[in-house]
Amino acid sequence: MYFANHNSHGDFILLWVSLPYQVRKNTRPVAGADYWTKGPIRRFLAYKVFNMLLIERGGDNPQAITQQISDALQHHSLIIFPEGTRKMDDDVALQPFKSGLYYVAKQNPQLELVPVWISNMHNVLPKGFVVPIPLLCDLYMGEPLFYREEEDKADFLIRAEQALLSLNLTEKGKA
Repeated sequence: MYFANHNSHGDFILLWVSLPYQVRKNTRPVAGADYWTKGPIRRFLAYKVFNMLLIERGGDNPQAITQQISDALQHHSLIIFPEGTRKMDDDVALQPFKSGLYYVAKQNPQLELVPVWISNMHNVLPKGFVVPIPLLCDLYMGEPLFYREEEDKADFLIRAEQALLSLNLTEKGKA
């Protein structure tokens, strides 16, 4: 499972197309049904083009989402964004992670969690834009993380956030 920072609806596309074809054809982005089921074009893209796993956000049964993702992992790799929504504040590198990443990892301890940092996508496909602006983006993949039984939720999420932030080479002087 790939987990990445989230700045644009183009994030999952960039990550998805960067994967080798044999990996990509079995990889599904996880996204909010509230956004991707609005209108026929979004629904077509979600179901027919990207084969998204759509989840109901904000419900009163977070275990149902964890189970839905765990079931999908039996047959597919997934792309998730643990921040839960796109980051709009350029002064904040990451929003706090939602707990879903922890619960999926705990339920699937053998699962490789691959951190992926995506930079500049917020300028390529800003909120409200449909057509991308032709600018360069960078994508960095890190070493996989695994669930550790001795780790509580807070420690696991801090470790996952740190793994992602360590890939943010733009902040370290590489542009």
